Amino acid sequence: MKKMTDEGFSGGAPPHDYDVTVIGGGPAGLAAAIAADQAGARVLLVEREGRLGGILKQCIHDGFGLIRFGEKLSGPEYAHRYLETLGNTGVTVRLLSFASKIRKQAGGFALTLVSRGGVDTLQTKTLVLSTGCRERTPRQVNIHGTRPAGIFTAGQAQYYTNILGQLPVRRCVILGSGDIGLIMARRLTLEGAEVLGVYEAKQSPSGLSRNIAQCLEDFAIPLLTGHTVTRVFGRDRLEAVEISRVDEGMRPIPGTGERITCDGLVLSVGLIPENELAESLGVWIHPATKGPLCDQRYMTMISGVFSCGNALQVNDLVDYVSESGIAAGYYAALTAERTTAIGLDRGAAGNFAELTTDETFLCLSPQRLDMDYTEREIPVFFRSREERGRTLLRVRAKGREFFRRNYSQLRPPEMERILLPLENLDLDPGDRIQFTLEEP
Repeated sequence: MKKMTDEGFSGGAPPHDYDVTVIGGGPAGLAAAIAADQAGARVLLVEREGRLGGILKQCIHDGFGLIRFGEKLSGPEYAHRYLETLGNTGVTVRLLSFASKIRKQAGGFALTLVSRGGVDTLQTKTLVLSTGCRERTPRQVNIHGTRPAGIFTAGQAQYYTNILGQLPVRRCVILGSGDIGLIMARRLTLEGAEVLGVYEAKQSPSGLSRNIAQCLEDFAIPLLTGHTVTRVFGRDRLEAVEISRVDEGMRPIPGTGERITCDGLVLSVGLIPENELAESLGVWIHPATKGPLCDQRYMTMISGVFSCGNALQVNDLVDYVSESGIAAGYYAALTAERTTAIGLDRGAAGNFAELTTDETFLCLSPQRLDMDYTEREIPVFFRSREERGRTLLRVRAKGREFFRRNYSQLRPPEMERILLPLENLDLDPGDRIQFTLEEP
């Protein structure tokens, strides 16, 4: 295994000349870089932190890798599997390097990196954006009051506890029932903190069912839906919060406020795909996923720019993150072999069929099918808009149904994956593949 330095693994491709550059060294980026290297490309992996692995480095709980490796792994263990493989490739890794600018040029892209060594510009034929997602911050949450010490995002609380070894709260409230918040409710309890409750403004929880059971029910931590934090108290340090019931529109109901004394408020109120670099290139962003609009190869509507992992859409399983990274890296390597159309906007003029949904879906990806590439089947991911019992998924094209699947239950927090068969489907550019969720 090659030795890791601040500038990356020793060896690798010649400087300033790459077929594929992967931006972001989390699980999606690691998978993409390895796949592109295995496809014969000269690969650069850029990571702004000092270590690869992304958020997995601080996720010491297990449950990772059940699909990919068939066993329960912690986050660091899951990342280590890919790091071992990466060390035996020709991938060049740049750590502590921030991609500040990307510019289209003939045959590819010019990428500006900022690191401890200064500002550097290199050329790459294709890009894989695996920049992950970020948490909504306390400033993005409409809560009356100041912002004293003691208010954390769930990821910040996890970093303090698992990486720094410091307990950030003693008696806390968690707002939002996303998976990170649920996991931190258990983690803080195990470290001796008192978690007074998890409060969710929606009428149903936002996390996976298994996390609700294992992180809250097993530790007798209350979960109250239809409630939110409406006010915080304290100047230098948080002293209390006000909890209010909300109506069906998630508006606080006057007169229902209850003051709860605590020294910590942990926010688990949503994740946002990080796509500033994509937008700077003119990449089309889909309003439902908040990530790039992509085809079945994970290429965006800018030729040569690929997206994967949580930058494409927020996933609930890291196994799906790695799956998208493998595909994006592989297809980026193949695209680098023919660079004539690199950088062109293919959104309006591309040879596409559309994947469309009705109002029963929260999101679906990919959103387009590139007709210049014919696969026997493609993975399609979707979330239902509302909780549903027994449900029939139907997929139609050219007026006929060609795929169906029955579900006993669908929940918005839980992403579903299907393999959609295409080999006997005679599609033309502009055709629509229609997805519907119906009563069985």
